[in-house]
Amino acid sequence: MNEDTFYSVSQEGKGREMLPPILNASASGGFDRGTKQQFPNFSSFISTVNRRREVVSSRNFSAQLVIPNGKPVRELPPIRQKHRISIDTLPPEVKAPVPPEPIIPLRTKTVKEFQEDIEKAMSSGDWKSVHDFYVTTFDSFLELNAAFKKDPNAPFNTIEDPGINTRFVNAVYDALLNTPQDIQKSVLKGIINSLLREWKGPRTKDDLRAYFILLQNPQYTSTSTYVIYAHLLRQMASLAEADHHFLVHWFKKLSQRRFKQLVDRLLQFISLRLFPAKPDELPSMVKCAWWIPSATRVLSLLNAANTISNPPLIPFTDFYNSSLDHIDIMEDYQTWQCYGNSQRFSFCQFPFILSIGAKKMVIQRDSEQQMISLARQSLVDKVSRRQRVDMNLLFLNIKVRRLQLVRDSLDELSRKRADLKKKLKVTFVGEAGLDMGGLTKEWFLLLIRQIFHTDYGMFTYLKDSHYHWFSNWKCDNYSEFRLVGTLMGLAVYNSITLDIKFPPCCYKKLLSPPIVPCDQNTPVGIAALTLNDLQQIMPELAHGLEELLAYEGNVEEDFYSTFQVYQEELGVIKSYNLRPGGDKIPVTNQNRKEYVQLYIDFLLNKSIYNQFAAFYYGFHSVCASNALMLLRPEEVEMLVCGSPDLDMSALQKVTQYEGYSKSDPTIRFFWDVVLGFPLDLQKKLLHFATGSDRVPVGGMVDLNFKIAKNDVSTDWLPVSHTCFNQICLPPYKSKKELKQKLTIAISNTEGFGLE
Repeated sequence: MNEDTFYSVSQEGKGREMLPPILNASASGGFDRGTKQQFPNFSSFISTVNRRREVVSSRNFSAQLVIPNGKPVRELPPIRQKHRISIDTLPPEVKAPVPPEPIIPLRTKTVKEFQEDIEKAMSSGDWKSVHDFYVTTFDSFLELNAAFKKDPNAPFNTIEDPGINTRFVNAVYDALLNTPQDIQKSVLKGIINSLLREWKGPRTKDDLRAYFILLQNPQYTSTSTYVIYAHLLRQMASLAEADHHFLVHWFKKLSQRRFKQLVDRLLQFISLRLFPAKPDELPSMVKCAWWIPSATRVLSLLNAANTISNPPLIPFTDFYNSSLDHIDIMEDYQTWQCYGNSQRFSFCQFPFILSIGAKKMVIQRDSEQQMISLARQSLVDKVSRRQRVDMNLLFLNIKVRRLQLVRDSLDELSRKRADLKKKLKVTFVGEAGLDMGGLTKEWFLLLIRQIFHTDYGMFTYLKDSHYHWFSNWKCDNYSEFRLVGTLMGLAVYNSITLDIKFPPCCYKKLLSPPIVPCDQNTPVGIAALTLNDLQQIMPELAHGLEELLAYEGNVEEDFYSTFQVYQEELGVIKSYNLRPGGDKIPVTNQNRKEYVQLYIDFLLNKSIYNQFAAFYYGFHSVCASNALMLLRPEEVEMLVCGSPDLDMSALQKVTQYEGYSKSDPTIRFFWDVVLGFPLDLQKKLLHFATGSDRVPVGGMVDLNFKIAKNDVSTDWLPVSHTCFNQICLPPYKSKKELKQKLTIAISNTEGFGLE
């Protein structure tokens, strides 16, 4: 399909201007709005449209796509007219009359009548009535509204109600794929004619309704319909921002199943356009570079609808497109770095579509490039001074004593801030051995265990929520909080999963902002948090505040509260005003919402600002990268702590054995027992073996899990070496014995940092 066939698509993320369509070519034998042009087949449709090449825009919104192993393609800019005639300068007798709004014809068929027609056709084989319905309904946007609009001539100009008979739309589409091929082809031809009709000024809400209905067509799962699907997506992507606003809110009204189908269809379209099953199945990428940008922009509308839904219709991970893991994502990232969110398309403009694995690779590659640059500079400096080159310059070497673990780690990381992006190697003073990964993980585990212990005082363990939170004590030096942030950054960079139980809002604060501001006076770690965030950390307090907001009596007289709160700090109760003079301002029915919001902001932002700011700077000292702007807070948590989704069957496939083979009876007993465990015991097993109940972002394969034979009495319990993700298993003779001993072992291990 020629790239100039229909409309040009704006590449700007915001403020897209609606572009005019192909001009009416009735004078030259083209398609007149008053007559319907039918095509005997799709090849004649394509060849006819190819003859209608013409410039359709006064601006160049050419879409470029970075194609794997290919070159970007840029469309030619349109010819600019030097002289334009404004309609306002024309005399009245020359101006064409403004056409009145079309009257939607009355269609009275009901869902029940349509379903009866389908049943009769299937039993008798006579599909004429059904065929006539489909041909008429999909003939134009006007007919679509006539068939599916609740009240044909009511405006329904609200975001809350699209004014569509959703049940009827679903029934018509559910039956479509079971109708004869001639009916399905007639529907597609009708859609072609609808999309070819010329524009008449700004799109009306009836046009938006038609787009909304057409997008739900299940025929777009077939690649034979992709040319039509692409042009539908192009027109929808080109709509004005106000029109997109309506569509986003209408998408919210779809059922979870229908919404998921739309998302999956768009993801499949993008994947098959990138990697077609047959080389000649689709038009060449050179001519269709706008396909993927258009589809991605429409997908972004669905993502926006999902984001503003409470709760979301589907998990945000359902928007991931795993096929993008196989493109040159770093080239796409560099395009985004150079051009931002305009001029050239890149998937990084729409990070919701990139999997957490792809984002982790971008972060690590970006950090590696910075590390290589630093290492190269260090070597150049050494050579220029004619000094001996030490290969340790390429590593972040940490030497610590076990008895002074926190102090030594803090000193080492403080002295070697310039080396934080280098590969980490850990040495325990007085102990022989090279760090092949085990010592590094042990260092992380021991540090986290000590720092998060309640006796250490840096973090408070909240029993109701099972989360850690920052202690609010004040001091002169918050360097140890910076150490914890640095540890988290190093863990991400070195692919180490940490057993840290921070609440989700911690990661929102960590991305506020995602890039360290240049101005040191700019506040960091201040996020807009709500009662839902407080609920996850302090459920009892949040419940009390909810009751305050819902109280129907006189708040001032019955609660007798002011805009002053009290907090215990190292055993001393201190008071703080939420507003200037807060101790004199009573909480009333009128200002209680303000009181609750200020209280939440005080607890989660202001009272721990210095602690969290140090923590923030520590994390970003390692992970400073524009790639952080691609991440959601949940994804930062996954990078630090791993994924909560367990797949023990996948773990079984990648497990290595030492002293056993996978066919040994003990090993067969082990997997029979583990695969039959409930989820909580499977998590305990993973925690027992690795020190964390979560899986690395790369999946089970990144665990390097091993089961070793322990030649001891079967009276012994299994033991583990968490630094090496290893379980040592005695040769138990029965499944019952193995299950009993393994359950005892994994149920009595101590969680790091827990009371």
